[in-house]
Amino acid sequence: MTPASILSSRRRQVVLSSLAAAAFAATGGQALAQASGRVLRVGHQKGWLSILKGRGTLEKRLAPLGVKVSWTEFNAGPVQLEALNVGSIDFGDVGEAPPIFAQAAGAPLVYAGATVPRPALEAVIVPKDSPIRSVADLKGKRVAYNKGSNVQYFLVKLLEKNGLKYGDVQSIFLAPADARAAFEKGAVDAWIIWDPFLAAAQKTLDARLLVDATGIVNNRAYYFTSRDYATRNADVLRIAIEEVNAIDTWASKNQSAAAAELTTVLGLDRSITELYLSRAKFGTAPVTREIIAEQQSIADTFFELKLIPRKLNLLHAAPVDLSAS
Repeated sequence: MTPASILSSRRRQVVLSSLAAAAFAATGGQALAQASGRVLRVGHQKGWLSILKGRGTLEKRLAPLGVKVSWTEFNAGPVQLEALNVGSIDFGDVGEAPPIFAQAAGAPLVYAGATVPRPALEAVIVPKDSPIRSVADLKGKRVAYNKGSNVQYFLVKLLEKNGLKYGDVQSIFLAPADARAAFEKGAVDAWIIWDPFLAAAQKTLDARLLVDATGIVNNRAYYFTSRDYATRNADVLRIAIEEVNAIDTWASKNQSAAAAELTTVLGLDRSITELYLSRAKFGTAPVTREIIAEQQSIADTFFELKLIPRKLNLLHAAPVDLSAS
């Protein structure tokens, strides 16, 4: 199996399978709740939460509180957010952009935690022998990326910083697997993508990194919950974020071991995972007003691009203590 097919397999599965998982999570979580009084239903993608699940430390921390934990794996962030919206999960992980669309659709989302900035984990890449040598050279070129994602926001801000407009490039909207295929065939001139897809393209396609997001955008990852759950279970969420951060802390000090463990989780060649982790930054903490302001900027940009139907007030998705103040 190629790196492209390995990386994209969970994103190309039928969405109904994820919705079925959400339904299972709902019924399983309800059963746990009836038995214990409180439950934390975690939805997760393959990654750091998978490692947390395997270690069982979250269950140990929450046991003295009488809280049970259930886990459901999803194919992508948007499906996790839909599961939250229908009440099937209480906690999950996602990138910058999907929560904006979820809030625009009325989801009762609250940000529970955020990683430190990780700008080097997304970049513009071009073929090794491409004549494109600068951002200015992208003018008029065919640029592939996932519509409505964190890299679309990166593109807008990158062009703006370099004196170009969003319309100065030909946007080719493609999901990662399709974008990789187009990039490999020369059907697009550049591809904006995130890790570990980015590392896979560098290792297996000999792609050249034109520019990453350093100095342009922060590219955080987020952990989310619902307003109702956050109001009733602040202690549970605090512990969950602490345990996620403990995995981050371990990975930052043990990158070789982290690469080995993450390689198994992701099903990738270890050289790809090692390149990905070599530029990663580690650390997860509660969301601050400053971080909410970052998300507000993304929401405003997406509204201006007519990607969402209305302006949003991101304080409506702030943690309970921030929204109260």
